[in-house]
Amino acid sequence: MEQALLKINHLHKTYGDQVILKDFNLEVNKGEVVVIIGPSGCGKSTLLRCINALEDIQGGEVLLDNEPVRKENKNISKMRQKIGMVFQSYDLFPHKTILENILLAPIKVQKRNRSEAEQEALELLKKVGLADRRDDYPRQLSGGQKQRVAIVRALCMHPEILLLDEITAALDPEMVREVLEVVLSLARAGSTMLIVTHEMAFAKAIADRILFLDNGEIVEESNQPKDFFKQPVTDRAKAFLKTFDYE
Repeated sequence: MEQALLKINHLHKTYGDQVILKDFNLEVNKGEVVVIIGPSGCGKSTLLRCINALEDIQGGEVLLDNEPVRKENKNISKMRQKIGMVFQSYDLFPHKTILENILLAPIKVQKRNRSEAEQEALELLKKVGLADRRDDYPRQLSGGQKQRVAIVRALCMHPEILLLDEITAALDPEMVREVLEVVLSLARAGSTMLIVTHEMAFAKAIADRILFLDNGEIVEESNQPKDFFKQPVTDRAKAFLKTFDYE
């Protein structure tokens, strides 16, 4: 049986009296693409932040390669290097060029050789169609281009798993496709990904497994995404998907 790359056991997350994630359990295998959908406020983005130890948890554990990911661990910096995270807000440094943004962490954090890291960065920029923008600044790029740079920046750290949090939410509709095509190419190349999205057509196209969350719990899970979108089992999932019928 395949060993899970990521394990979440009995995760419990609260903000004061508000319960965000309740006894949450999940395993993700290497090379698997798991897409998380659900209504706003159901705990999707918080889950990704807990996986990367960006949020304190009140119970349970997150294991990557059977090692606990905890904020207080001495090796948390190394563990986070194994977990690439891309947010909807890009988080690029405005005073640095595109190439400088990408190289910052590999050189400063991983202490990698600059010429080797730069060569890899340029190859990745070429793959996402941005090789000619290496010396530009973020303000000179469109939202879709900045998001592709953020994905390249994450990939340059050689993460074992990529967490993508609503990466198209801040984009104009015409820019969404160019970003989703990059993510689809990563999936085809065997990247392990946990994706939070409201793009249902994209979720159907890319997912190996769909998780439908509501109120901090997995209400429905399917390893047949097309069947899930065609005929969900639970009433809650049926009601949620009906809101996308106009698309």
